Amino acid sequence: MNIEHIKEKINKLPNLSTALGMEFISTPEPDTCMARMKVDERNRQPFGFLSGGASLALAENLAGVGSLTLCPGKISVGINVSGSHLIAVEEGDTVTATARIMHKGRTLHQWLVEIRNTAGELVCSVQVTNYVLNARKDD
Repeated sequence: MNIEHIKEKINKLPNLSTALGMEFISTPEPDTCMARMKVDERNRQPFGFLSGGASLALAENLAGVGSLTLCPGKISVGINVSGSHLIAVEEGDTVTATARIMHKGRTLHQWLVEIRNTAGELVCSVQVTNYVLNARKDD
């Protein structure tokens, strides 16, 4: 999925994606997109591990980028995010999230997002549901 045009929009203004250090990546598959995030002071717990909230934010933001790419001229908002955290990731490691669309309806998109550490171990599995709607005239 080519997400280059969405990346430009994301990087224009301060937002959660840039604040947490997310980097979005295009893929050759039309139903898949990816993102990376280094575990550092922006997204870790005080104990030095990746915050579960940051993992869910990564998944929701990535699924949102995917929905925006699939529906030009529309916007998408997450209406449900549910994840299971499986193993801890220490500060200094990098996680990679891969999102695959499971259902693409006219107004609802269901995504499965897998987050893995640099060793390839599954860190977190997340389901994201996005609501797709018309953009406001000023968006």
